[in-house]
Amino acid sequence: MFSRLKRSLDWTLIATTLLIILYGMVAISSATHATSPSVSDPLLYVKRQVVWVVLGWTAALALISWRYEELARYSWWVYGGAFLMLLAVLAVGHEALGAQRWIRLGPFIFQPSEFAKLALVISLGSFLAQREGKLHRLKDLLPVFAFVAPLLLLVMKQPDLGTSLVFVAITVGMLYVAGAPPRLLLSLVGGGLFLAVAWVWAHFRFGVWIPMKEYQLNRIIIFLDPWSDWQGAGYHVIQSQIAIGSGGIWGRGLYQGSQSQLNFLPEQHTDFIFSVVGEELGFCGSTLLLLLYFLLLFRGVRIMVEAKDTYGRLLAAGIISMIAFHVFVNVGMTMGIMPAAGIPLPLFSYGGSSMIVNLASIGLLENIYRRSRRLLF
Repeated sequence: MFSRLKRSLDWTLIATTLLIILYGMVAISSATHATSPSVSDPLLYVKRQVVWVVLGWTAALALISWRYEELARYSWWVYGGAFLMLLAVLAVGHEALGAQRWIRLGPFIFQPSEFAKLALVISLGSFLAQREGKLHRLKDLLPVFAFVAPLLLLVMKQPDLGTSLVFVAITVGMLYVAGAPPRLLLSLVGGGLFLAVAWVWAHFRFGVWIPMKEYQLNRIIIFLDPWSDWQGAGYHVIQSQIAIGSGGIWGRGLYQGSQSQLNFLPEQHTDFIFSVVGEELGFCGSTLLLLLYFLLLFRGVRIMVEAKDTYGRLLAAGIISMIAFHVFVNVGMTMGIMPAAGIPLPLFSYGGSSMIVNLASIGLLENIYRRSRRLLF
């Protein structure tokens, strides 16, 4: 059985995933070396990350061994579970950093919105598979938007703008693979961006209500001119740009970055960990990481194209869209060309919920790959 499993896996995808994780642990070690809450154990965050990685690979193995076609049968249960978890966050959630996004279970804290991303991929894939070839007009897409809306609104209520945008990216990517016309999707995305900008403008100009906190709005628009509030909302972006710019070609060296080691960088082991790479390992280290992500996404696209059925293609499309959007927004955010949306770097940033979900997603991609090769246990 192990021999057949070994021959049926995409080992390039697995190796790339492992390299990104190991690279991330090196970066986390450097990012937290001088700021670890345990003076006697500067590797505390790395050890915790190892635990999340083990749990994530356990989830991945479970999804590899279970026929992904069976997930469609339980898609409504998956959707309902995600909905209830997000409701629970609003009722008994743990608040931190101005948002209520976490649930505490004994010594553990997890973020249901992370698990809701994969739940959306699984459930929306089944929903769209039943509508393949029937998504050509705007009215055909309305049931899809109604399907996504409850989860999206609950996440926005927390508030968690970053994850809300990930939901949108997943939906658009899966709709494209399901056969929705690209022109229609571009029109909807463009129209949505225009309305969002107009709403934000109306809020600042006329005081129109908007479902976001003031600090979130400031973080979104400040990237246009971070120096206009360099001690407030623009601080994150400015420090990140300084860190990346000072890295040069080869970087200052591990544990040698002034911005990271002196704790000028905010959230340097999570949202802004790419800035640590840019400062300490320079352009070459940053490029290496981006090439690893490119290879991972390339293998994901290949798996999607070779999937044996519509549901498999849609699952792969949702996972690819999720990971690609995370990378694009996170890297752009650290360089100051995208708003600071609070999105971690997948498989790289410190964080338990994110790591488990991303590794489970890799496991699901491997499952689709195996079934396309028609090699079973």
